[in-house]
Amino acid sequence: MTDNVHSLVGPYVLDAVDDLERAAFERHLRSCDDCRAEVAELREAAVRLADDLWSVPPPALRDTVLTEITNTRQLTPSPAPSPAPARSPRRLRLVAAAAVVVAAVGAGAAVYAVQDQRVRDERAVAEAARAAEERIRAVLSAPDLEVREQPLTSGGRVTVASSRLTDAGVIMLAADSAPADGRVYQLWTLRGDSPTSAGALAEGQAATVRIVPGLPASSGVGVTIEPVPGSAKPTQPLDALVSL
Repeated sequence: MTDNVHSLVGPYVLDAVDDLERAAFERHLRSCDDCRAEVAELREAAVRLADDLWSVPPPALRDTVLTEITNTRQLTPSPAPSPAPARSPRRLRLVAAAAVVVAAVGAGAAVYAVQDQRVRDERAVAEAARAAEERIRAVLSAPDLEVREQPLTSGGRVTVASSRLTDAGVIMLAADSAPADGRVYQLWTLRGDSPTSAGALAEGQAATVRIVPGLPASSGVGVTIEPVPGSAKPTQPLDALVSL
């Protein structure tokens, strides 16, 4: 706790004091007209500055306020026929604390911007997931849907649903367990002897549903077990092959 209870004006208004300091300062307020006036002025300034961007003060706010107060020095008036009145310690503390409010508001605005970007990112992910789900439903409800499946040598099953009317297909992999030792399942579409990656699963992942545009033009779908994070071309024997 600081030795100068007057210096707690700014931290008190910004709720940057601990319980002991709050209790001591509120006792002090009962007998100090200057501090009561400062509190009222600074609260009004904080409301105008923060508007609706204010949030919970950052953990370092209290120390920043006290540092600003400690570093603020009263300027010596320049010689002049009519010297300007000295700035009172109360006004200096108010200016220092208000400067911290401005800095805190800037930090709050930055946090708001980060949160707003996160919301936009999450919304984009959700919209992409909904779009993919709609495409999968369109394939699976197509009147010309053809479904084929094969067991995985490693345990489990791969199912391929394909529709020429939608010019797309859905690959559904359900393995008994994920590969070990830094390996992952990887899906391939085959056109003759030319494999094209349809995506590798994440390490530790044993199931997935993938929509593949243009799948009806392929001759088959293969599954291999590849090193993380997947391979440009198959490096291991096929764990399953579904002919289309």
